[in-house]
Amino acid sequence: MNVRKIVTLTEETLTEGGRPVEPNARVAVVAAVIDNPWHGQGFVEDLTAGIDEAASKVGELLAPRVVKALGGTVEAYGKAAIVGLEGEIEHGSALIHTLKFGDHFRNAANATTLLPAVEKRGPAGVTFDIPLKHVTDATIRSHHQSIEVRLADAPHPGEIVIALAAASQGRPQQRLAPLATEQ
Repeated sequence: MNVRKIVTLTEETLTEGGRPVEPNARVAVVAAVIDNPWHGQGFVEDLTAGIDEAASKVGELLAPRVVKALGGTVEAYGKAAIVGLEGEIEHGSALIHTLKFGDHFRNAANATTLLPAVEKRGPAGVTFDIPLKHVTDATIRSHHQSIEVRLADAPHPGEIVIALAAASQGRPQQRLAPLATEQ
């Protein structure tokens, strides 16, 4: 697996709706820009070799970094695969929709639920939203949220951006009932 770059983004919301957010709501994203393991091969029927080559490695690379970037307990999480224009969306899906990838983040975040995901194909600089849900109960609506991400120079046509997102809490000022952690 060849990694061109790793990007770390953090966001901290201090006020929402004109009121302070206490504690401040933090979201972190760590993205790796990697070579697409199937680039230039035409249609590949069996994606196993590329999955075996890269999925676990990129999961192992990103999971501890996003937890560290968040700087606290992970309450919500999500993932993304953004494929360059010369790849298939299935290439990104193959890397992130396997336990070889996801279990690294689940273990690092003490999580049990499936990771919500976004997959798409796009040019360098494409904007994408990573969905996040609660780490142990995906039905807790207070934690359904997303974060917008854009890497100015990625993905190149033969690359894939693989990203993980982690949040310290649910949405700031959430007040939907009854499926909230407080109830």
